[in-house]
Amino acid sequence: MEKILFKKILYDCLSFFLISLISASIVVWVFQAVNFLDIMIEDGRSYLVYANYSLLNFPKIISKILPFALFIGLFFVLSRYELNNELIIFWTFGVNKFKLINFFIKFSFFLMILQILFTAFLVPKSLEFSRSLIKNSNIDFFEGFIKPKKFNDKIKNLTLYAENKDDEGNLINMYLKKKIDENSYQVTYAKYGKFLGKEDNKILKLYNGETINYVNDKISKFKFQSSDFNLSNLDADIIPVNKTQETSTKILVSCLNNLLDFNFKFLQNIDFKNSVHNCRFENLDNIYKELYKRFILPFYIPILILISLLLIINSKENINYLRYRIIIFTIGINAIIFSEITLKFIQDIFLKNLFVIFIPIVIFVSLYLFLFQKLKFQIRYSN
Repeated sequence: MEKILFKKILYDCLSFFLISLISASIVVWVFQAVNFLDIMIEDGRSYLVYANYSLLNFPKIISKILPFALFIGLFFVLSRYELNNELIIFWTFGVNKFKLINFFIKFSFFLMILQILFTAFLVPKSLEFSRSLIKNSNIDFFEGFIKPKKFNDKIKNLTLYAENKDDEGNLINMYLKKKIDENSYQVTYAKYGKFLGKEDNKILKLYNGETINYVNDKISKFKFQSSDFNLSNLDADIIPVNKTQETSTKILVSCLNNLLDFNFKFLQNIDFKNSVHNCRFENLDNIYKELYKRFILPFYIPILILISLLLIINSKENINYLRYRIIIFTIGINAIIFSEITLKFIQDIFLKNLFVIFIPIVIFVSLYLFLFQKLKFQIRYSN
């Protein structure tokens, strides 16, 4: 009977947790996807690039919302069980409260490991892939991202400007500046221009203009009635290197091995040439923060479950039960906020970070001992 009851409460908790997690993640993802519309509108990317880039950010959203959804789900289910007298069934059939707590602790460790795998491997991989997707994609919708009376420098080494745009799509009084190298550039003026060709071979046709070339302190110019400006091989002006949060865990750990001279052989032959900019002493605090976020923050998941389990200490017959629930809920939300705040205390010195790393362990042990003593006192009092 005990197994059946445990399966029932776990099923209810998992159901509410998954529904909350997926629903909240989709809502946040939709709002974020709206912000990503600039990929098409401002940067001129295709819809497929925009859609894939937005979807690749979904794992990061899930990892962020998971602690909230977990705490709220368990808090809601335990509250409902108590208000509907369903927890009494557990105690009537001889289910020990310690067994229920230990059952959920085992479940919390499973979720913690799952979250670590998620934040340490899947999330950085998806973020890295999303950056490479933007970096390797082409600009397709030039007509959309050139706005009249606005300088546009989204294309690398090229600045575009148009004074106006008529009903036929012609860009009036155009200005183009193309940087060739440090000491050379090209400036082109045109009375009007328009886009021709297909998306994979776009050409900006310019009419009645003049091109000025500045090369090594020498100026040359020529006028033209029509001129073709090829746009097919231009790159977007984006940061080409990956950020620390987009770097794989294996590379970050290998960086620490090299920077701190740990000399672990299995970490010495890892290729991180694409992340050399992240593997610097100046970036050491960011490496520590990223690894802390991936491996230590998930340790707050068992803490959140223990906070929710504080609900089984008091029953609804207690006159202050509503206030007690509000206090427990407030403690849980503050625990989530506190876990994120601890990132601010991570420094570039490993020994100073040990205190922050052991905080969740100390909190977990303290909460467990508190629950143990509280329930032990209740058993003695009832006898």
